[in-house]
Amino acid sequence: MENTLFNKIFRDREGKIVLVQMPNLPIIVWIVVSLLKLFFTTGKISTGLEIIAFGSLFTWGWGELLQGVNYFRRALGLLVLVSLITSKI
Repeated sequence: MENTLFNKIFRDREGKIVLVQMPNLPIIVWIVVSLLKLFFTTGKISTGLEIIAFGSLFTWGWGELLQGVNYFRRALGLLVLVSLITSKI
């Protein structure tokens, strides 16, 4: 396989193009908590769910940034982290 920019950005070590993957635990937690936030819109439960959602998505972004299978996934992790941080400022 050639060492082209496209290959570095979108292919993993095995040469497969990787844009999406099966959800891992932080993404599953974020999805479940985000759905629960639709039902608990006020109060302490809502605040707790917001903290858990932020933490799980932050964990996912950090993990992708450091251990993503290709540059696209790492850039996606960085984008999520920057978005999360700027949304809280």
